[in-house]
Formats: sequence, structure tokens, C-alpha cells
Amino acid sequence: MNEGLTLDDLSVPLRALRLLAVDFGHQPAPWVRVDTVYPDRLELSFHGDLAGFEAWREALGIAPDAVVHATQGGGRTRVLEATAELAGAVLTLTGFAEIPAPELTGAAA
Repeated sequence: MNEGLTLDDLSVPLRALRLLAVDFGHQPAPWVRVDTVYPDRLELSFHGDLAGFEAWREALGIAPDAVVHATQGGGRTRVLEATAELAGAVLTLTGFAEIPAPELTGAAA
């Protein structure tokens, strides 16, 4: 934790957030995080909404092949993550979505 930081020390990601609000106010609203542990980072995440993730990925000009795909929760949650630089801030874009359980067919059903 970075003790002694002021709000001004978070000005880089806050400035980036302000630019996003002005330039992309029509985009889906993400969960937003700025914190004192990583004072140069702005995090945008979507929980249960990969369409929101994709809309922001396209708007920010992040190439599809720059997205890292992973799973968590024992393979039950899909995670997409991409990073970009915006106004001096490291922007992390993350999407989480449930992976549907496979349907049982035949004798297993």
C-alpha cells in the first residue's frame, strides 16, 4: 500500500477516466477502479457482460489478438483481459462471464 498518497497522486488514471467519459460516454458503463496500490492504473471491468468488454475493446482500438483468454473458478468463469496506454495511464480492460455447464445427453441425462 502506498501510504501518504494524495488524490493528486492519482491524477493520471483519473485524467484518463475523464477522457473516456467525454469521448466514450455512449459506451456501456463498466465497473471502474483506481487505487493507491497501482497509482498509474485505471481498471475497467465487466461482470457477466462480454458484450460490454468487446464494445470497449473496439472503441479503444485494442486488437482482438491482444486479448488474453483464461478461465477461473474451476473452469466455470471465462476471463478476457487486455491492456492499453491512455493519457499516461495503464488501462486494464477485463471481462468475466459464466461458462455454461455442458448439457447432458443420452444415457448420462
